[in-house]
Amino acid sequence: MVNKPTSDMSLTANGLRDWLIQRFSAIILAIYFLVIVIFLLIHSPINFITLKNLFAHLWMQVFSIITLLCLIFHAWVGIWTVITDYIKPVFLRIFIQLLIILSLFIYFFWGIEVLWRLI
Repeated sequence: MVNKPTSDMSLTANGLRDWLIQRFSAIILAIYFLVIVIFLLIHSPINFITLKNLFAHLWMQVFSIITLLCLIFHAWVGIWTVITDYIKPVFLRIFIQLLIILSLFIYFFWGIEVLWRLI
């Protein structure tokens, strides 16, 4: 008999939606990476003032926060998949997932703090 997979702590409790979130977030991350690389190539040599001016624009702040959220979601879906595939004891799996969720929240707020401090 095949056991139905559980969706404990899944992002959406739906495999297709998780897959779509990961693909969409990867596209956003790639676009952000390209924007940064193109900016660095155009404004060479780069210095702190140039970067500060880039991140002072509202569109770049919003884009950076959206990208940070996409990075968090992308990481969670990937990590959740690996954890549920390879860690079978439920207590250990949930404990590790909670640690990772806590870490992702810390990274998100740390990223916002870095972005606001740069402005």
